[in-house]
Amino acid sequence: MTKRIQAKYKIDRRLGMNLWGRPKSPFNKREQGPGQHGARRGKPSDYRIQLMAKQQLKGYYGVITEKQFRRAYKEALRLKGDTGENLVGLLERRLDAVVYRAKFVNTVFAARQFVSHGHIRVNGKKVDIPSYLVRVGDVITVAASSRELPLVMESVSSEERNLPEYLDVDSNILQAKFVRVPALDEIPYPTKMEPSLVVEFYSR
Repeated sequence: MTKRIQAKYKIDRRLGMNLWGRPKSPFNKREQGPGQHGARRGKPSDYRIQLMAKQQLKGYYGVITEKQFRRAYKEALRLKGDTGENLVGLLERRLDAVVYRAKFVNTVFAARQFVSHGHIRVNGKKVDIPSYLVRVGDVITVAASSRELPLVMESVSSEERNLPEYLDVDSNILQAKFVRVPALDEIPYPTKMEPSLVVEFYSR
């Protein structure tokens, strides 16, 4: 088991939820926090509630640094409209998130690695930056030489997740078109996300 997988399992237990909705999550069998006796805490403060909401949303998208996440928040703040909605919209525009949503790979961590290794094309051009922000109308495809990789074939055939309506996906040719920036209620999070609390956290 890799350190990243171990860390991922700890995230589930520390946050007290099956963050990615995976059937193999240890939280399905052991619902207390990490440590010999699990987490023992009283009523959480407002600060802790906001912090956990931030850690939950940030952790869901995989290996995103605090600097990257804060940058996304500042960009969301600059845009017109609700800052929380803007934030999740920006996160869903990340190329690794789109690759994950399109079911080209099974996990957000695999999506980051898949993009980094050059397996993805955006509008026919190779893009190997996981944080690359796709635009409405962009077409994302798996490189022809990568379409028969076991992890791709396994993910495409999996019924574990549904395809969201803001992506137009053709699984036969491993192609996805980014139709629109989704609203919060369109994003298929396995657990409730509260970006408004994230905004409150950074506004303190």
